[in-house]
Amino acid sequence: QVQLVESGGGLVQAGGSLRLSCAASGRTFSRYAMGWFRQAPGKEREFVAAISWSGGSTYYADSVKGRFTISRDNAKNTVYLQMNSLKPEDTAVYYCAADRGRATYYSYDYDYWGQGTQVTVSS
Repeated sequence: QVQLVESGGGLVQAGGSLRLSCAASGRTFSRYAMGWFRQAPGKEREFVAAISWSGGSTYYADSVKGRFTISRDNAKNTVYLQMNSLKPEDTAVYYCAADRGRATYYSYDYDYWGQGTQVTVSS
């Protein structure tokens, strides 16, 4: 069992930056691939970024590539999402998720989810 708690969301102006954190419980965090997803009002949950258990491989949605960076610190049981050059269309609730298998783009592959953190980007 893995419990995930996101933090770092908030209100920021367009062009600004935020860093989201996702703290995981349990001693097996390093065995999980991790992902970030987001869901805007009235829209389906969408993939943002993912990272392999070792941190050696990362994956991004085209909409955030070059602006967002996913990373992890297995010693701290934490995964991060650095978000730069934020746009109003990045406004959403951001969720982190843990996958016992490989890092993927598909939400149904992930086994554990956090409760989400709100990111609002004003124009």
